[in-house]
Amino acid sequence: MKIKQGMILAAGLGKRMQPMTLKIPKPLIQIGNKNLLDRAIELLINHGVDEIAINVHHLADQIKDFINKKKYKAKITISHEQDILLDTGGGIYNATKSFKGPFVVVNPDTLWSNAYSSELSDLEDLYFQHKKTKACLLLVNKNLSFDNSFKGDFNLQDGMVSRNNNNQFIFTGVQILDHSDFSPIKKKIFSMNDIWNNLIENNLLIGIKSNQKFYHLNTKEMYDKILSLNITD
Repeated sequence: MKIKQGMILAAGLGKRMQPMTLKIPKPLIQIGNKNLLDRAIELLINHGVDEIAINVHHLADQIKDFINKKKYKAKITISHEQDILLDTGGGIYNATKSFKGPFVVVNPDTLWSNAYSSELSDLEDLYFQHKKTKACLLLVNKNLSFDNSFKGDFNLQDGMVSRNNNNQFIFTGVQILDHSDFSPIKKKIFSMNDIWNNLIENNLLIGIKSNQKFYHLNTKEMYDKILSLNITD
């Protein structure tokens, strides 16, 4: 079975990337030959995803114009959070209401490349192997992060994801979800942490380890450092 639907989170304000993001939405920031959104879309399309939802808010018209000009080989729909930001969980839930079955969610803040293709396939394989689990995350050890300031989001042992005060793994920004994951949440605006914590409590969150060097654009300073590496792919 192959997952054919995906979602990309692109509604953030990018405040820590200012002043750049006052004029351009963060997902359209260029690194090498591609911008961040282009990298995320290509990751999904190369995996076989043919329907993609993208939520937008800040400078939304620029993102819409970019997508229209690119003419991707996938059906792309826009979930416009025009009046109010729904946070990560609410944004995903709202944008994927029409999806059937499991779907891939990608955060474009990570510098995605073709090197992640095999890991996304491994993540999908793991998801379908574990019938009782609900969601699957791609994590990376803090030691592989270009930015050494990350404190860590989760721990990973024998495929099971947990979290405590000493987390050794960072969430890369790719996950596989199903709408049943959202059933305990009755709010419109909520974080994915609400979903993850509920799944962890019920031993339903699994994950695999990424072996890629982890580049994540979270501040203007980090953008400048990554840009100086002259990454082209």
